[in-house]
Amino acid sequence: MLQITNSVSLPENEIELDAIRAQGSGGQNVNKVSSAIHLRFDIRASSLPEVYKERLLNLRDQRITKDGIVVIKAQQFRTQEQNRLDALERLQALLKTVTVVPKTRRPTKPSKAAKAKRMDKKSQRGKVKALRGKITD
Repeated sequence: MLQITNSVSLPENEIELDAIRAQGSGGQNVNKVSSAIHLRFDIRASSLPEVYKERLLNLRDQRITKDGIVVIKAQQFRTQEQNRLDALERLQALLKTVTVVPKTRRPTKPSKAAKAKRMDKKSQRGKVKALRGKITD
């Protein structure tokens, strides 16, 4: 079980993990060992609450395909187990971002006192700058 919040958890059978060969340098080890992990998670077929599914599908994240599948490739570490844990942590972090409810923005206006204070400062600054002009006799 992948714990997302206190009340929401994800069963392991909904997450597909495949071992693949890692890219990049690493000598002979890279060519022999499948240490990278390819994680796939289908959002629509998951047991997540509908609210979280909608938020996930509306995210503009390059890891989420048009079909609603999260694809994470973990190849940072040398061992398969560490890459597996890394991929699961990254999925968990992605899912936790949609559990936070964003605050609704309420448009505000500056008070009359704040506007007056700003105008006083502007006029005071203008007077200081006016004193910098050329002196004419």
